[in-house]
Amino acid sequence: MIIPRLTTERLVLRAPEMTDWPDYAAFLASERSRFMGGPFAGWAAWGMFSSDVAMWSLYGHGALMIDRRDTGVCVGQVGINHGPMFPEKELGWLLYAGHEGKGYATEAGAAMRDWAFTTLGLETLVSYFDASNSRSMAVSARLGGVRDPEARTQDEGDVVFRYNRGDDRR
Repeated sequence: MIIPRLTTERLVLRAPEMTDWPDYAAFLASERSRFMGGPFAGWAAWGMFSSDVAMWSLYGHGALMIDRRDTGVCVGQVGINHGPMFPEKELGWLLYAGHEGKGYATEAGAAMRDWAFTTLGLETLVSYFDASNSRSMAVSARLGGVRDPEARTQDEGDVVFRYNRGDDRR
């Protein structure tokens, strides 16, 4: 499986590399990871990083790191998650401290969503949110996601937003 490199107006979405591990691990060990069940450290963080990479071989999709085109600085990650812990294929993202509020999650999420619909031929994706993660739910709404109270959740209490291929909301 060749991991794609996607380019948007301001971003490059690229394969994870070992040089990404320190910032990724720091994010997962921080309070910023609370909406995804964290903080995580050690083996748990390494397992998540490894899973993000392994999904490319197992499912033909996974995580991409988000780099700013102008500086090359990695600002976070976006991906299509799947596997035994996910009832459906999930569009997910995270941003490192200091990079939120600039539209990076929306821009990266749109590129990954469109890639999944076009290249993988998916008809639908979901995003799972902690009920108090209003900022990420707002990103989902900007991406055309609609709350789906009938969807199976990843964790009890999750809020699920659904994206359907061909929706005119995009």
